[in-house]
Order: sequence, then structure tokens, then C-alpha cells
Amino acid sequence: MAGLYTSLRPQPPSSSSSSQQSFFSKVLLLLTILPLSLALFAFVLQWRGGGVDDPISRWSPEESHKFPGMDSSPLATTVAHSSQWSDCSLLAHTNTPSFPYYEDWKFKLHPDLKPKICITTSTSAGLEQILPWMFYHKAIGVTSFLLFVEGKAASPYVSKVLESIPGVKVIYRTRKLEEQQAKSRIWNETWLSSFFYKPCNYELFVKQSLNMEMAIVMARDAGMDWIIHLDTDELIHPAGAREYSLRQLLLDVPSNVDMVIFPNYESSVERDDIKDPFTEVSMFKKNYDHLTKDTYFGMYKEATRGNPNYFLTYGNGKAAARIQDHLRPNGAHRWHNYMKTPKEVKLDEAAVLHYTYSKFSDLTSRRDRCGCKPTKEDVKRCFMLEFDRSAFIIASTATEDEMLNWYREHVVWTDKTMNLKLLRKGILTRIYAPMVIVQGLRESGVFSSIVSSAQESLSKDKFLASFESSNSTKAAASESLPSRKIGRNQHSQAARRVLEESASQFQFHVEAVPPRPPPGIDADVTTEA
Repeated sequence: MAGLYTSLRPQPPSSSSSSQQSFFSKVLLLLTILPLSLALFAFVLQWRGGGVDDPISRWSPEESHKFPGMDSSPLATTVAHSSQWSDCSLLAHTNTPSFPYYEDWKFKLHPDLKPKICITTSTSAGLEQILPWMFYHKAIGVTSFLLFVEGKAASPYVSKVLESIPGVKVIYRTRKLEEQQAKSRIWNETWLSSFFYKPCNYELFVKQSLNMEMAIVMARDAGMDWIIHLDTDELIHPAGAREYSLRQLLLDVPSNVDMVIFPNYESSVERDDIKDPFTEVSMFKKNYDHLTKDTYFGMYKEATRGNPNYFLTYGNGKAAARIQDHLRPNGAHRWHNYMKTPKEVKLDEAAVLHYTYSKFSDLTSRRDRCGCKPTKEDVKRCFMLEFDRSAFIIASTATEDEMLNWYREHVVWTDKTMNLKLLRKGILTRIYAPMVIVQGLRESGVFSSIVSSAQESLSKDKFLASFESSNSTKAAASESLPSRKIGRNQHSQAARRVLEESASQFQFHVEAVPPRPPPGIDADVTTEA
């Protein structure tokens, strides 16, 4: 009996079965607690925020949020190598985005927003380039645009679409405009005289300066606070501001500062078949001003890749000027004042992103705009920068295959190992914000809505009438003085000699700042490049 009793008593568990039971108990407890914790966390978020929504739908005029990925600047030096970067998923977002300062596709400006910013440009581009350029800048706080148009930009269809956009003023290069600019005081001064009566880039530089002079008056009449001159292949990148906003950036500038200089970054394309640079290019070469001297000169050879300079084109940035008495242009890259030397600051993080030679077709488009002979001597009359001269000669003398090979060798960054090395050194950087914004605008239907709205506002008869009227204006414009000869009838060579002899009388007529290359390997970097 005692033996039976003993056999029926539960035996103490072995150490192995005890540890298994303990493990399963812990797993069961974890599976119970984890869902409850997640549910509690979601409840707290909804209770505090009134609901969980996506990053884009949060942006509203009442809440000035940054675009995703803007927490550190420059944007992507570190982000480019992180597997955590997920903001590019916004490229496929289908909801209509609303940006910090604008409520609908017309981007109506809230009247209490300060400062008011004007961008002026001289362009012959089409809608495929102008609309993304313009609405990107609207999205970061630009108030109005003064577009001096020629070529495709002045065509009836393109100009009617541009004129339908709130905050846009289109100025055509007519005979009347050229006659008005021929009377400009600029012709009686010396600061721009070394660029007069020369073809191609010099001619454009003078034209831009004359347009900027008129833009100052127009912007002031419209109540603008700041004015910036940009080309339509350039985007402001307002890194360093409390939000991704040019308005916020300029709002934080001290009131005694007259001019803000944005160093430029240059696009570094990784393919030879780019069609839409604003949404396909994310890699840029940093400006000398945003690098240490050791990094810049230590990696100069690798960054230059056998080209004449560190950048393909200019390296001295663009500037924003506070609109005030006696303001004048100082060439396409700077502003000046007739009565004082402007107080200027150079930004440490913000930049102008220059999408230069980003498409293979840019080689031939530059060639087609200039009538110089493709010789080393003659191209000096047309172009200020060495790379532009080389590109013009190649585009004028080589076959299509030879041009493409040259483009790949001198422009396209195909060596991924070298790219990674320069990214790690900080010479190259990844910047995604513009491509996200422009792609978001496109997918939300902003650009198509603008075009549709402009078409609806014109009946077929009115459109045909405007077409005929525009052709008449165009014919009148074609009778005007060729732009490279603006003012030639008013100013003889003798008058130019008088100007040169009297140069010392103009106390504040500092010579216009041309597009300058970055410092060379043997440059004296104690002076501004």
C-alpha cells in the first residue's frame, strides 16, 4: 500500500522541463503585453493629436512644418547612406499637398506674411521648365515673379499660361522695351561698360542687368521687401532656416543687412539621359564657401576630373537684395547701391542649386544661341568661362557620338566608387527636397490645372485673336534694335572713351560682378572668388 501510495504521488519536475515552462510563460506574457502596449500608444497619439495623419496632410497655413527630411542641414550628406531614408516615398503620394503658405493650386498668398519676396528672371524656356521652377519657389515662400521673356517663353500659348498665374508679371522684349532700356542711366556709367557691344554671354549679361534695373522699380511699386535674380535652371535651397522656407530664412536676417549671398552648388548628374533635372538629379557638388580649405584643395583633382575648374560654370553664387532707395544691379550675380556700399552676409548652409549642363541637349542649345566661330580665340568673345568655351567648340565640330562621349567624360559622374568617396569627404552631397516638392506638385495636378485653367479662360476666338496680336507684337519686336546693339545708336565709341576717362568721378560705381569660377588650385583664397 505504501508502495502504491508512493507511486501515485507526483514526482518533482526535472530541471529541463522547468526551464521550458518558464520560457513559454515569458513568451506568452510578452505576446500579451506587446499588443496592449501598442494599442495604448496609438490611443495616446490620437488623444493628444486628434488623429494620426500623414506628414503632408499636416501642413497648413496655421502650421509651418518643415518638409520631411529637413531636420539636419545640409540635407543628405549623412542621409544618403542611411537605409532609414523613406521620404522619397512621397514621390508616389497621390493626395493633393498643401504647403505652409498656400491653400490651393493658385497659391494665394496670405496678406500678413512677411517679408514679401520677388524673383526676377530673363528666360526663353518653355512651360516644362518654367512651371516647376516657379511653383517650387512659390512653395518655399516667394511672393511674385517678374519674367522678362523671349523665344519660346514669349510664344502666345506659353505666355498666356504664365499670365494666368497669380503673382506673375510677364514683360516682353518689344521695340518699346528696348527703346526704354536704351535710355537707362547704365549706359552713362562705367560699372558695366566692359561688357557692352560683345556677343552671346556678354550680351545676355547686359540684358539681364537692364532687366534687373527695371525689376527693382516694379518690385518696389508692388510692395516687395526682397528681390532675387535667378535663372530658370536654378533653385534656392533654404537650408539652415527653422523651416524649409525662403521667407523664414530672410525673416531672420538682421535689419541692417542689405544683401544676402547664397553660395551655389552645382548639379552632378549620374546619367546621360536626364529629361527632367528637377526630379531626376539629387547629387550636387558643394561650393568652396561651404567646405574647409583642406577638404577643397585636398580633393581638388578628384573633384575637377580634368575639367578647367572645380565647377563647370560659375562659382560665386547669387544674391538677394533688400529693396531700398538707390538700389541697382551689379551684374546678374550681385546688387549694389548708388549711395553706399551694401552690408552683406554670406549664408553658411543655404545655397542656390545650379542645374548646369544637366541634360545632354544643353550642349547644342548653348551652341545654337551663339554665332561665334568654334575656335579657341573666337570663343573668348562669346563666353566668360572656360568650360562654356570648350563645350561650344565640341558641340560645333563633333559628331553626335563624339559629343555624347565627351559629355559622359566631362559631365556625367559614372564612377560610383569615386562618387561615394567624394560624398564621404563632403565634396558631393545628396539633396532630395526639390525633387520631392516638384514631383509632389506634378502628381497633385498643379501644372495641369494651371494649363487647363488658362485654356478655359480663353475662348477659341479669343485665343486666335491673341495669337494674331502676339504675332504682330513679335513682328514689331523683330524690327527693334538687335539686343547686342542696345544703345549703340545713342552711344558712339567716342562716348565710351569719355566714360572711361571719367570713371574716377563715379565713387560707388564698382565694376559689375561677372560669373566667376571657384578658386583654382593655385588661387589666393583670401579674396572673394
